[in-house]
Amino acid sequence: MLKRVLDSSPQYQGLMCFTIPEAVYLSSSGFNDLLVAYPTCQKPLIKLACEEIGKDKKVILMIDSLEHIHIHQEIAEQADVCLPVCLDIDMSSSFPGLHFGVRRSGIKSRNTACKLFKKIKSCSNLKLEGIMGYEAQIAGLGDNYPGQSFKNFMVKALKSSSIKAVAKRRKEVVEGLNGMGAQLELVNGGGTGSLESTRKEEVVTELTVGSGFYASALFDNYSGFKHLPSAGYAIEVVRKPKPGIYTCHGGGYIASGSVASDKQPVPYLPSGARLTKNEGAGEVQTPIEYKGKTSLELGDPIFMRHSKAGELCERFNTLLLIAEGKIAGEVRTYRGEGQCFL
Repeated sequence: MLKRVLDSSPQYQGLMCFTIPEAVYLSSSGFNDLLVAYPTCQKPLIKLACEEIGKDKKVILMIDSLEHIHIHQEIAEQADVCLPVCLDIDMSSSFPGLHFGVRRSGIKSRNTACKLFKKIKSCSNLKLEGIMGYEAQIAGLGDNYPGQSFKNFMVKALKSSSIKAVAKRRKEVVEGLNGMGAQLELVNGGGTGSLESTRKEEVVTELTVGSGFYASALFDNYSGFKHLPSAGYAIEVVRKPKPGIYTCHGGGYIASGSVASDKQPVPYLPSGARLTKNEGAGEVQTPIEYKGKTSLELGDPIFMRHSKAGELCERFNTLLLIAEGKIAGEVRTYRGEGQCFL
Protein backbone atom coordinates (compact mmCIF):
# COMPACT_ATOMS: atom_id res chain seq x y z
CA MET A 1 0.00 0.00 0.00
CA LEU A 2 2.88 2.38 0.75
CA LYS A 3 4.30 1.77 -2.71
CA ARG A 4 0.89 2.38 -4.28
CA VAL A 5 0.52 5.71 -2.50
CA LEU A 6 4.05 6.92 -3.30
CA ASP A 7 3.75 5.86 -6.94
CA SER A 8 0.35 7.49 -7.38
CA SER A 9 1.54 11.12 -7.35
CA PRO A 10 4.75 13.14 -6.92
CA GLN A 11 3.04 15.10 -4.12
CA TYR A 12 3.51 12.06 -1.86
CA GLN A 13 7.11 11.99 -0.65
CA GLY A 14 8.72 10.26 2.29
CA LEU A 15 7.32 8.11 5.08
CA MET A 16 6.80 8.87 8.75
CA CYS A 17 7.64 5.99 11.08
CA PHE A 18 6.85 5.20 14.71
CA THR A 19 10.18 3.59 15.54
CA ILE A 20 13.72 3.15 14.29
CA PRO A 21 13.22 -0.61 13.67
CA GLU A 22 10.28 0.27 11.42
CA ALA A 23 12.38 2.81 9.52
CA VAL A 24 15.24 0.31 9.12
CA TYR A 25 12.81 -2.35 7.91
CA LEU A 26 11.35 0.05 5.33
CA SER A 27 14.84 1.15 4.29
CA SER A 28 15.86 -2.48 3.75
CA SER A 29 12.66 -2.92 1.70
CA GLY A 30 13.75 -0.22 -0.74
CA PHE A 31 12.14 2.90 0.73
CA ASN A 32 14.04 6.10 1.45
CA ASP A 33 13.37 9.51 3.03
CA LEU A 34 12.23 8.20 6.40
CA LEU A 35 11.30 10.40 9.36
CA VAL A 36 11.07 8.70 12.76
CA ALA A 37 8.41 10.72 14.58
CA TYR A 38 9.21 9.67 18.15
CA PRO A 39 12.55 9.92 19.98
CA THR A 40 14.44 7.11 21.67
CA CYS A 41 17.33 6.89 24.11
CA GLN A 42 18.17 3.29 23.20
CA LYS A 43 21.74 3.42 21.88
CA PRO A 44 21.56 0.12 19.92
CA LEU A 45 18.56 1.48 18.00
CA ILE A 46 20.26 4.79 17.22
CA LYS A 47 23.24 2.76 16.02
CA LEU A 48 20.93 0.86 13.63
CA ALA A 49 19.77 4.16 12.13
CA CYS A 50 23.38 5.31 11.76
CA GLU A 51 24.20 2.10 9.91
CA GLU A 52 21.44 2.83 7.39
CA ILE A 53 22.73 6.39 6.99
CA GLY A 54 26.14 4.89 6.30
CA LYS A 55 24.53 3.13 3.34
CA ASP A 56 23.49 6.52 1.90
CA LYS A 57 19.91 6.15 3.13
CA LYS A 58 17.99 9.14 4.47
CA VAL A 59 16.78 8.43 8.02
CA ILE A 60 15.91 11.42 10.23
CA LEU A 61 15.59 10.99 13.99
CA MET A 62 13.42 13.04 16.35
CA ILE A 63 14.81 14.92 19.36
CA ASP A 64 13.48 17.53 21.80
CA SER A 65 16.01 17.76 24.65
CA LEU A 66 19.69 18.17 25.54
CA GLU A 67 19.74 14.55 26.65
CA HIS A 68 18.66 13.44 23.19
CA ILE A 69 21.36 15.58 21.60
CA HIS A 70 24.13 14.11 23.77
CA ILE A 71 23.12 10.50 23.10
CA HIS A 72 22.68 10.97 19.37
CA GLN A 73 25.98 12.80 19.00
CA GLU A 74 27.80 10.03 20.90
CA ILE A 75 26.44 7.24 18.68
CA ALA A 76 26.82 9.20 15.42
CA GLU A 77 30.43 9.98 16.27
CA GLN A 78 31.13 6.31 16.98
CA ALA A 79 29.51 5.38 13.65
CA ASP A 80 31.39 8.18 11.85
CA VAL A 81 28.26 9.52 10.14
CA CYS A 82 26.42 12.82 10.01
CA LEU A 83 23.09 12.08 11.64
CA PRO A 84 20.15 14.26 10.53
CA VAL A 85 17.82 15.22 13.38
CA CYS A 86 14.45 16.94 13.63
CA LEU A 87 13.22 19.12 16.49
CA ASP A 88 9.73 18.23 17.71
CA ILE A 89 7.92 21.45 18.67
CA ASP A 90 5.02 21.34 21.14
CA MET A 91 1.86 22.58 19.43
CA SER A 92 -0.64 22.29 22.26
CA SER A 93 -2.63 25.28 23.48
CA SER A 94 -3.28 26.37 27.05
CA PHE A 95 -6.54 27.90 28.19
CA PRO A 96 -7.62 28.67 31.77
CA GLY A 97 -8.06 25.29 33.42
CA LEU A 98 -7.56 23.39 30.16
CA HIS A 99 -4.56 21.86 28.39
CA PHE A 100 -5.80 21.62 24.81
CA GLY A 101 -3.60 19.13 23.00
CA VAL A 102 -1.22 16.28 23.78
CA ARG A 103 1.67 16.07 26.25
CA ARG A 104 4.44 15.61 23.74
CA SER A 105 7.53 17.80 23.44
CA GLY A 106 9.31 20.05 25.91
CA ILE A 107 10.04 22.62 23.18
CA LYS A 108 7.28 25.16 23.70
CA SER A 109 8.85 28.36 22.36
CA ARG A 110 11.22 29.91 19.85
CA ASN A 111 13.82 30.49 22.57
CA THR A 112 13.92 26.84 23.63
CA ALA A 113 14.22 25.67 20.01
CA CYS A 114 17.06 28.11 19.37
CA LYS A 115 18.95 27.02 22.50
CA LEU A 116 18.81 23.42 21.37
CA PHE A 117 19.87 24.36 17.84
CA LYS A 118 22.87 26.19 19.29
CA LYS A 119 23.88 22.92 20.96
CA ILE A 120 23.29 20.92 17.78
CA LYS A 121 25.57 23.31 15.88
CA SER A 122 28.38 22.48 18.31
CA CYS A 123 28.02 18.75 17.57
CA SER A 124 30.29 17.58 14.77
CA ASN A 125 28.09 14.61 13.81
CA LEU A 126 24.59 16.11 13.97
CA LYS A 127 22.70 18.21 11.43
CA LEU A 128 19.34 19.88 12.02
CA GLU A 129 17.23 18.71 9.09
CA GLY A 130 13.97 20.35 10.09
CA ILE A 131 11.21 20.73 12.63
CA MET A 132 7.97 18.89 13.27
CA GLY A 133 4.86 20.13 15.04
CA TYR A 134 1.76 17.99 15.47
CA GLU A 135 -1.34 20.00 16.36
CA ALA A 136 -3.23 16.99 17.74
CA GLN A 137 -6.01 19.11 19.25
CA ILE A 138 -6.97 20.15 15.73
CA ALA A 139 -6.05 17.01 13.79
CA GLY A 140 -7.48 14.41 16.14
CA LEU A 141 -10.56 15.98 17.68
CA GLY A 142 -13.92 15.95 15.93
CA ASP A 143 -16.27 18.93 16.06
CA ASN A 144 -19.40 17.64 14.38
CA TYR A 145 -20.84 14.85 16.53
CA PRO A 146 -24.59 14.17 16.19
CA GLY A 147 -26.60 15.33 19.18
CA GLN A 148 -23.68 17.19 20.80
CA SER A 149 -24.26 20.75 19.63
CA PHE A 150 -22.84 22.47 22.70
CA LYS A 151 -19.67 20.35 22.71
CA ASN A 152 -19.27 20.91 18.96
CA PHE A 153 -19.59 24.66 19.45
CA MET A 154 -16.95 24.71 22.19
CA VAL A 155 -14.52 22.52 20.28
CA LYS A 156 -14.86 24.66 17.15
CA ALA A 157 -14.15 27.79 19.18
CA LEU A 158 -11.11 26.23 20.85
CA LYS A 159 -9.85 24.94 17.51
CA SER A 160 -10.23 28.34 15.87
CA SER A 161 -8.15 29.98 18.58
CA SER A 162 -5.61 27.17 18.58
CA ILE A 163 -5.11 27.29 14.79
CA LYS A 164 -3.97 30.91 15.06
CA ALA A 165 -1.66 30.16 18.01
CA VAL A 166 -0.13 27.14 16.25
CA ALA A 167 0.61 29.10 13.08
CA LYS A 168 2.18 31.94 15.07
CA ARG A 169 4.39 29.63 17.14
CA ARG A 170 5.56 27.59 14.15
CA LYS A 171 6.44 30.75 12.21
CA GLU A 172 8.35 32.20 15.15
CA VAL A 173 10.37 29.01 15.58
CA VAL A 174 11.23 28.84 11.87
CA GLU A 175 12.24 32.49 11.78
CA GLY A 176 14.36 32.07 14.92
CA LEU A 177 16.19 29.03 13.57
CA ASN A 178 16.70 30.60 10.14
CA GLY A 179 18.13 33.66 11.84
CA MET A 180 20.76 31.43 13.44
CA GLY A 181 21.76 29.94 10.11
CA ALA A 182 19.62 26.82 10.07
CA GLN A 183 18.93 25.31 6.66
CA LEU A 184 15.62 23.57 7.25
CA GLU A 185 14.83 20.96 4.62
CA LEU A 186 11.45 20.23 6.16
CA VAL A 187 8.85 21.95 8.29
CA ASN A 188 6.38 19.21 9.05
CA GLY A 189 2.87 19.72 10.35
CA GLY A 190 -0.65 18.46 10.22
CA GLY A 191 -2.59 15.26 10.48
CA THR A 192 -5.65 13.96 8.68
CA GLY A 193 -7.97 16.23 10.66
CA SER A 194 -5.95 19.43 10.24
CA LEU A 195 -4.91 19.38 6.58
CA GLU A 196 -7.31 22.17 5.67
CA SER A 197 -5.81 24.58 8.24
CA THR A 198 -2.14 23.55 8.37
CA ARG A 199 -1.72 23.70 4.58
CA LYS A 200 -2.38 27.44 4.74
CA GLU A 201 0.74 28.13 6.81
CA GLU A 202 3.43 29.60 4.58
CA VAL A 203 6.34 28.10 6.54
CA VAL A 204 5.03 24.51 6.33
CA THR A 205 6.74 22.44 3.63
CA GLU A 206 5.00 19.11 4.17
CA LEU A 207 1.90 17.60 5.75
CA THR A 208 1.52 14.20 7.37
CA VAL A 209 -1.43 11.98 6.53
CA GLY A 210 -2.05 8.57 8.06
CA SER A 211 -5.63 7.48 8.68
CA GLY A 212 -6.82 9.77 5.90
CA PHE A 213 -5.81 7.23 3.26
CA TYR A 214 -8.21 4.76 4.88
CA ALA A 215 -10.89 7.38 5.61
CA SER A 216 -11.63 5.80 8.97
CA ALA A 217 -14.76 6.48 10.99
CA LEU A 218 -13.29 8.96 13.49
CA PHE A 219 -13.10 11.51 10.67
CA ASP A 220 -16.80 11.31 9.90
CA ASN A 221 -17.29 13.78 12.76
CA TYR A 222 -15.44 16.80 11.34
CA SER A 223 -17.18 19.86 9.95
CA GLY A 224 -14.36 20.92 7.62
CA PHE A 225 -14.27 17.94 5.27
CA LYS A 226 -15.98 14.70 4.28
CA HIS A 227 -14.05 11.68 3.01
CA LEU A 228 -15.42 8.61 1.26
CA PRO A 229 -14.88 5.48 3.40
CA SER A 230 -12.18 3.33 1.85
CA ALA A 231 -11.51 0.48 4.30
CA GLY A 232 -13.32 -1.85 6.63
CA TYR A 233 -13.63 -5.42 7.81
CA ALA A 234 -16.28 -8.09 8.17
CA ILE A 235 -17.35 -10.01 11.27
CA GLU A 236 -19.43 -13.17 11.11
CA VAL A 237 -22.88 -13.53 12.64
CA VAL A 238 -22.56 -16.62 14.86
CA ARG A 239 -25.54 -16.24 17.24
CA LYS A 240 -29.02 -14.77 17.32
CA PRO A 241 -29.83 -14.53 21.05
CA LYS A 242 -33.10 -12.66 20.42
CA PRO A 243 -34.91 -10.97 17.54
CA GLY A 244 -33.01 -7.91 16.35
CA ILE A 245 -29.72 -8.92 18.04
CA TYR A 246 -26.95 -10.57 16.02
CA THR A 247 -23.86 -11.64 17.95
CA CYS A 248 -20.70 -11.68 15.86
CA HIS A 249 -17.32 -13.26 16.48
CA GLY A 250 -14.53 -10.78 17.36
CA GLY A 251 -14.58 -7.20 16.13
CA GLY A 252 -13.33 -5.15 19.09
CA TYR A 253 -10.53 -3.27 17.39
CA ILE A 254 -10.31 -0.19 19.60
CA ALA A 255 -8.39 2.93 18.54
CA SER A 256 -5.70 4.60 20.62
CA GLY A 257 -6.46 7.62 22.79
CA SER A 258 -8.78 8.33 25.70
CA VAL A 259 -11.48 5.73 26.31
CA ALA A 260 -14.55 7.03 24.51
CA SER A 261 -17.28 5.78 22.21
CA ASP A 262 -15.70 7.39 19.13
CA LYS A 263 -12.68 5.09 19.52
CA GLN A 264 -14.85 2.02 18.86
CA PRO A 265 -15.43 0.65 15.37
CA VAL A 266 -18.85 1.33 13.90
CA PRO A 267 -21.21 -0.94 11.96
CA TYR A 268 -21.34 0.15 8.32
CA LEU A 269 -23.47 -2.41 6.45
CA PRO A 270 -26.29 -3.23 6.59
CA SER A 271 -27.31 0.37 7.07
CA GLY A 272 -29.00 0.95 10.42
CA ALA A 273 -26.94 -1.61 12.36
CA ARG A 274 -25.42 -0.34 15.60
CA LEU A 275 -23.44 -1.48 18.60
CA THR A 276 -25.23 -2.19 21.86
CA LYS A 277 -24.72 0.39 24.58
CA ASN A 278 -23.59 -1.99 27.33
CA GLU A 279 -21.26 -4.32 25.41
CA GLY A 280 -19.91 -2.28 22.52
CA ALA A 281 -17.26 -3.96 20.34
CA GLY A 282 -15.62 -6.88 22.12
CA GLU A 283 -12.42 -8.87 21.75
CA VAL A 284 -14.20 -12.19 21.22
CA GLN A 285 -17.78 -11.18 20.48
CA THR A 286 -19.69 -8.12 19.32
CA PRO A 287 -23.50 -8.01 19.54
CA ILE A 288 -25.16 -5.87 16.89
CA GLU A 289 -28.63 -4.36 17.06
CA TYR A 290 -30.36 -4.41 13.69
CA LYS A 291 -34.06 -4.19 12.81
CA GLY A 292 -33.82 -3.35 9.12
CA LYS A 293 -35.15 -5.14 6.06
CA THR A 294 -31.99 -7.06 5.12
CA SER A 295 -32.19 -10.69 6.22
CA LEU A 296 -29.26 -11.77 8.39
CA GLU A 297 -28.58 -15.45 9.02
CA LEU A 298 -25.85 -17.34 10.87
CA GLY A 299 -22.65 -17.16 8.85
CA ASP A 300 -23.50 -13.83 7.21
CA PRO A 301 -21.10 -10.90 7.50
CA ILE A 302 -21.71 -7.54 9.10
CA PHE A 303 -19.32 -4.94 7.74
CA MET A 304 -17.56 -2.60 10.15
CA ARG A 305 -15.41 0.49 9.88
CA HIS A 306 -12.50 1.09 12.23
CA SER A 307 -12.15 4.37 14.11
CA LYS A 308 -8.53 4.93 13.05
CA ALA A 309 -6.22 3.14 10.63
CA GLY A 310 -3.64 1.60 12.95
CA GLU A 311 -5.64 -1.13 14.63
CA LEU A 312 -6.97 -2.49 11.32
CA CYS A 313 -3.49 -3.27 9.98
CA GLU A 314 -2.34 -4.60 13.36
CA ARG A 315 -5.18 -7.14 13.39
CA PHE A 316 -5.10 -8.55 9.87
CA ASN A 317 -2.35 -10.22 7.83
CA THR A 318 -3.61 -8.92 4.49
CA LEU A 319 -5.89 -6.31 2.98
CA LEU A 320 -8.08 -7.13 0.00
CA LEU A 321 -8.17 -4.44 -2.68
CA ILE A 322 -11.64 -3.85 -4.13
CA ALA A 323 -12.30 -2.22 -7.49
CA GLU A 324 -15.63 -2.05 -9.32
CA GLY A 325 -17.18 -4.47 -6.85
CA LYS A 326 -14.55 -7.18 -7.31
CA ILE A 327 -11.37 -8.26 -5.52
CA ALA A 328 -8.54 -6.71 -7.53
CA GLY A 329 -5.59 -7.73 -5.39
CA GLU A 330 -4.26 -8.57 -1.95
CA VAL A 331 -1.45 -6.88 -0.02
CA ARG A 332 0.30 -7.76 3.22
CA THR A 333 0.30 -5.63 6.35
CA TYR A 334 3.24 -5.40 8.76
CA ARG A 335 1.58 -8.22 10.68
CA GLY A 336 1.41 -10.26 7.49
CA GLU A 337 5.12 -9.63 7.03
CA GLY A 338 5.74 -10.97 10.53
CA GLN A 339 6.71 -7.55 11.86
CA CYS A 340 5.82 -5.84 15.15
CA PHE A 341 7.46 -2.49 15.85
CA LEU A 342 5.66 -1.03 18.87
